[in-house]
Amino acid sequence: MSKKPSKSLAQELDRYITPFRHDGSGKFHLKNYKTNEKSDLDKETAQQILDANKKRLVEFQEKLYAQDRWSVLIVFQAMDAGGKDSAIKAIFEGINPQGCEVSAFKAPSSIELDHDFLWRHVIALPARGHIGIFNRSHYEECLVTRVHPELLAKEKLPPRLVTKNIWKERFEDISAFERYLCRNGTVVLKFFLNLSKEEQRQRFLDRLEQPAKQWKFSMDDIKERALWPRYQAVYQDIVRHTATPHAPWYVVPADHKWFARVVIGSVIIAELEKLDLRFPRADKASLAEFDDVRKALEKEGKGDKKRTKPKTRKQPHAQ
Repeated sequence: MSKKPSKSLAQELDRYITPFRHDGSGKFHLKNYKTNEKSDLDKETAQQILDANKKRLVEFQEKLYAQDRWSVLIVFQAMDAGGKDSAIKAIFEGINPQGCEVSAFKAPSSIELDHDFLWRHVIALPARGHIGIFNRSHYEECLVTRVHPELLAKEKLPPRLVTKNIWKERFEDISAFERYLCRNGTVVLKFFLNLSKEEQRQRFLDRLEQPAKQWKFSMDDIKERALWPRYQAVYQDIVRHTATPHAPWYVVPADHKWFARVVIGSVIIAELEKLDLRFPRADKASLAEFDDVRKALEKEGKGDKKRTKPKTRKQPHAQ
């Protein structure tokens, strides 16, 4: 009997990926995506999947770094307390820090405001062989500046360029930017951690009640929470206009952090598997050189052993 072909990782993990993927085909309504989804998993099984994915990620990253051809850009967007920081910590634990950089984008500096809105994100892009993580990203320029128009004025754009079409134009610019990255060997993975307002309330209370977490809380968080409907509408617009087959959005249920980590980790592993990453192989000339070097090193080792071999002293005869 012939053996059934083994499933690829992408096939194995598909049920934690496809339901949350939007690539721009068909209509998108954020309300259709549950924030408390957990599939058929319990917390213990989810941890097993997370552990397996972390082990796979370590192996893939080593090959990605050695091959030095592809790069991976991972974008995280969420409402406050959405779980971005803890997801990054949990999923990327144990990988080689030499091949992974995290960029957290806060309010732009005066230098950054003197450039176009993509500038500070372009200079933070991952090099070939590297994974780059954007904790908040270029999408803030279609999100926060849209919810707070006064921030747009600080970008010092010529007034005639600030029209009613500016957000549509920025969506077009971002999509073109991401298409350019994909055409040049950067895999773009975008995650929106979809949190419910009630779960955010619980997480804020948790921060306020635990001294070790109080540093995470800011009164600005409450001000932004009051604008919840506006943020949700803008996020929906962002996904609708910037989800593409080459850079889809993954709308991740974020009420259960452990399930969100399963989804995020599974997407990353499935996409890395598609790259067919391998360690570079030496050519014949190099192999011949390696053989000569190996022989020389082995010979050198034998010589050292002879030089360091202790002399045995004759024992005196008993009198």
